[in-house]
Amino acid sequence: MIGAGLRRVLALFAVLLLVFWPQPALGLSDAGPADGARLFQQTCAGCHPNGGNIIRRGRGLKESVLRRQGIDSAEAVAQIAAAGIGRMDGYGAALGEGGAETVGAWVWQQALADWPRQAPAASLPPADFPADSADPSP
Repeated sequence: MIGAGLRRVLALFAVLLLVFWPQPALGLSDAGPADGARLFQQTCAGCHPNGGNIIRRGRGLKESVLRRQGIDSAEAVAQIAAAGIGRMDGYGAALGEGGAETVGAWVWQQALADWPRQAPAASLPPADFPADSADPSP
């Protein structure tokens, strides 16, 4: 038999597991463009800033590049996000349930719009260089 003290500890442990157990990035079927942008920023933007590709030139997310590779829909982008392609690993687990479809739709929308730079300033990470640096970009 388990003592009362041990039962309390196990019950507390079970509650803590339920509260702090990591959840997938998205588990919502009604995710919108903001969720796609957030998922892209968290999972994809490190290698694909503004639809480019810092690892392999010519493998970016611009519409012309995608179409040249036979990728012509949000569903095709979602499949690649989930399972990977070539040297790129799949990120289905990191994106969570419905996440690949959400990010695929957002990426396809951005590709069709030629990746406009419309991120609100509040969502951008702080700059890690001084304001008076020699960086010429605005």
